[in-house]
Formats: sequence, structure tokens, C-alpha cells
Amino acid sequence: MATANRIFPFVLIVLACSPAWGQAGKSVPATGPQVYDAPKVTTGENPTAQPVDPKSYQIGPEDVLRIEVFRDPDMTRTVNVRPDGKITMPLIGDLQAENLTPERLGAQIKEALSQFENNPQVDVSVLAVNSKSFAIIGRVNRVGKWPLVTPLRVFDALGLAGGFQDFANDKDIQIVRGNQRLHFNYRDFVKGKKEALDQNIWLQNGDTIVVK
Repeated sequence: MATANRIFPFVLIVLACSPAWGQAGKSVPATGPQVYDAPKVTTGENPTAQPVDPKSYQIGPEDVLRIEVFRDPDMTRTVNVRPDGKITMPLIGDLQAENLTPERLGAQIKEALSQFENNPQVDVSVLAVNSKSFAIIGRVNRVGKWPLVTPLRVFDALGLAGGFQDFANDKDIQIVRGNQRLHFNYRDFVKGKKEALDQNIWLQNGDTIVVK
């Protein structure tokens, strides 16, 4: 009888745990929404992804856009911004895209489509930035052309180049901007010297960074 008394609680424990053991081998579906990274674009010989902010990035000629119209595959398409800064959409015709943010362009497409559809849902994303770029050449590990997706300073741009090669002159890096030759002392910048801090300027479209 004593033995039975000892076995009986053990049996109860086994019966209580068995449903949990039965579920252990089964996968439980996720209950929360899946989170995706922000859209990114790459370009150049050795591309580096940069996020495109749909609220701030200004679309320019030759940019490649993806226009998604929910539940309307005939309107969903990839378009190139023409040199005149416009795109063409079915039913709507020509739309000005240059200097608009993706979010603003999406709102304009939605407004235009509202004449033909009831409450259309439109999303505009940038697949490739071709309208704004800068280049890095010379004694760096990764030369090439990069999209100027977000505001970028010289120091951060050099980080995309993967570091300097041997014997690179990091004390006099040049930024070619049209007829201008601007200078950046990388070595003094990392030491925190004020003059070099002032040299760490914002890049502009078409700038070329030269490391000799």
C-alpha cells in the first residue's frame, strides 16, 4: 500500500505534463506582425545599401520607382523618372515626380486614381537612386560611385570606401566640386582638431572625393 501511495502522485505528474510534451515538437505560429527592414538601394561597382526615407528623399530624373496599387495589378508597375522629371501612369497620364518625396508622389497618385477607384491604396518606393551620387577614387580599398540617398559628410563617405591603401595621403583628401578643390585632413579629424572638423562638409550631388 505504501508503494502504491508513492506511485500515485508520480502518475498524476506524468498525466499533467503529457499535453505540454505533446506540443513540444509542434511549431507555434507567430502571433505578431513580421517586421521588414526599410527599403534600400544599391548602385556602383561595390554597392553599399542605404535606406531611402519616403518622407524626406526627393525624387530626381533617372530614378527607378516601384508603384504599388493594392489589389490592382494593372496599375502596379516599375517606372523610370524621365529627364523632364515626369512619369506616366495608365488612366492618369503624366505626373510630375521630380522634387517630390515618394510619400508625396503616392498621395498625388492616390488622389488622381480616386476618380476611377474607390479609396485606392498606393505605395511608392525607390528601387534605384540614379539622380544623385558621389564618387570616391584613388588610394582606397573600394573605389566607385555611390547614390547620395541621405545627407552625408566626407568622413562618413570615406567609410564606404573600406579604408585607405598603403601610402595613402590621409592628411590632404580633396573634394572636387565643379571648379572647386576643397580639402579634408582625415588624420586631424580623428584627433578632433577644429579646423579638420570644419572641413568635414556635407557632400553634394556630383562631388568626387580624391585620395592620393
